[in-house]
Amino acid sequence: MADNDYDPAGSTQMFRAFVDETPAPQAPGSVSTYGSSSGGSRTGVIAAVVVVALVVIGAVVWLAVK
Repeated sequence: MADNDYDPAGSTQMFRAFVDETPAPQAPGSVSTYGSSSGGSRTGVIAAVVVVALVVIGAVVWLAVK
């Protein structure tokens, strides 16, 4: 085999073409659905961690005072 980059199934070449694609520039003010969903869930996770931490700290203080 002289050509080492040849993939008989084509899947590797298609994957590389997919990864190498650059996203098209968006118009100012347009909404991107790709990044917006992860931001909302990340905020929810952070809020849940803060609430759990406050509950644990409150329980420790309550047990220390009791």
